Amino acid sequence: MEHSQVAIIGSGLIGRSWAMVFAAGGFKVKLYDIAQQQLTSALENIRKQMKELEKSGVLKGSSSAEQQFALISVCTDLKAAVEGATFIQECTPENLELKKKIFGQLDLIVGDNVILSSSTSCLLPSKLFTGLKHVKQCIVSHPVNPPYFVPLVEIVPHPETDPSTTERTYALMKKIGQSPVKLNREIEGFVLNRLQYAVISEAWRLVGEGVISPTDLDLVMSDGLGMRYAFIGPLETMHLNAEGIANYCERYSEGMRLVLNTFGPVPEFSGEIVQKVNQAMSEKIPVVPKVLDARRKWRDDCLTGLAKLKTQMKSN
Repeated sequence: MEHSQVAIIGSGLIGRSWAMVFAAGGFKVKLYDIAQQQLTSALENIRKQMKELEKSGVLKGSSSAEQQFALISVCTDLKAAVEGATFIQECTPENLELKKKIFGQLDLIVGDNVILSSSTSCLLPSKLFTGLKHVKQCIVSHPVNPPYFVPLVEIVPHPETDPSTTERTYALMKKIGQSPVKLNREIEGFVLNRLQYAVISEAWRLVGEGVISPTDLDLVMSDGLGMRYAFIGPLETMHLNAEGIANYCERYSEGMRLVLNTFGPVPEFSGEIVQKVNQAMSEKIPVVPKVLDARRKWRDDCLTGLAKLKTQMKSN
């Protein structure tokens, strides 16, 4: 990017995490929200997280927590928030009309060199950006929650997005330490959620049909597939589990088709199976704010440790 200033629209969990990622990358960050109290709370949360990460030795970037925190300022005026920014990351709730309203407002006040990016996890760019004057500058940059600990970003263009917008966004994400992937066209659910929903769907059927318990199902992923998928994807797994992809398909395609043809319809995600899964999960992690927050922190600590390990392994 030509300048080192970005604007984050929305100071919730995703907005705060994006602010930390950009600050770690040395960018000045303007964090916008409509309520000053929300922004005050967000800053307190960011400072606390940065201090804890620094204390644990896993703070991103080359500068201190205080230096990074000093790069973040807040604003309740949208026009003032985006002034001077060459990249704007929208992080408002997953509501189409709200996001369209925000982008409609941004469209009226930005210049021709500003990238307008959305954190949406499921809304298609064509639904968000069609009709905007600056549609060529619009793109989806979908992070994985939480972006600070999980680096993947799906870059999804609108049919009218200029290729330079995609390339600039990709380069920016690389610069701040994320792991961007480019989708050649928009598709419902993008790629991450399509893969995730395929796993969830079969998991739901297996539990619903009494093949396996909910807790054992999760163990299949956490202590099985998930261990290798933390480092290599399904296609490389196929490649390494035989003498290359072609050999894998020769050996296993018939068996794969036989199994895949037994998959049932898309589940309703309702009724008795919800109760069954909910009971199992609630026994493991009671649905109490304090307990859920503690488990989320444990998850984030694990993700931080894994990210650190992956960085070390890549440098070896």
